[in-house]
Amino acid sequence: MEIAFDRLIKLQHVDREISATNSLLEAVPAKIEAIDQAIKQTADIVAQAKDKLAANQKKRRELEGEVKALKEQAAKFRRQLNDVKTNKEYSALLKEIEDAQHKIDGIEEVILQEMIAADDIEKDIKSAQHRQAGEEGRLQADRKTILAEQKELEARRDVLLKEREGILPTIPPDQARLYLRILKKMAGVAMSPVTDDFCSICQMRVRPQMLNELLAMKEIITCEACGRILYWVKPPEEEGEADEAEADAAAQAAPLPEAKKTGIAPLAGDPTIPE
Repeated sequence: MEIAFDRLIKLQHVDREISATNSLLEAVPAKIEAIDQAIKQTADIVAQAKDKLAANQKKRRELEGEVKALKEQAAKFRRQLNDVKTNKEYSALLKEIEDAQHKIDGIEEVILQEMIAADDIEKDIKSAQHRQAGEEGRLQADRKTILAEQKELEARRDVLLKEREGILPTIPPDQARLYLRILKKMAGVAMSPVTDDFCSICQMRVRPQMLNELLAMKEIITCEACGRILYWVKPPEEEGEADEAEADAAAQAAPLPEAKKTGIAPLAGDPTIPE
């Protein structure tokens, strides 16, 4: 029975690329959400500073209203001074005027502090707006880059899916069904190369008999531990030795080059020169 190892291995490579591409695509929404949240945070900092300034202004208006009311009350008491009949009443009005003025002085001190705070808040707003402009520009650029990468990944996945559709029909149906069943069961990795007599994924040693059957490539052999389809990978040193042996054989088979005519007589007994 023909075992389509070459096509199965190619299919496994394509499936793993598809899986890796899907993983990258699945991460895109979270990345975009993180960028959007960061953009919102920069805007929130500016909004919070503006809210703080608005609260400051509201408090100042309220305090100024209290000062106005106290001044009006003090003015009323001063007018009443002209109408009092006794020293006691006069002294009481003076005390009311003094208390009102004392309150006014205290409130005006708070208003002054709030005005100084307002200057600092306005500086904070300008600083936050400056940071927002820089951060938002950078974040929007990152967002644009991620979306562009998403399109590239989607295009790459489409190419891989078409390639997969082209490979599957070339594999014998029973082998394709086995591959797909293992692929689903084993987290997207259906095949495992054998290196140094071990399954490279689960590191289970392959028994000599199974190894001989695997080398014969006459039937599908699955790992006794993980259940994946095994295939033989020639060690790099063996490949190098084979290439070197082939080169030596080719060199030995090649005809010897003719002696160049130099005008110098050959040495006696030279085996490369015919008698």
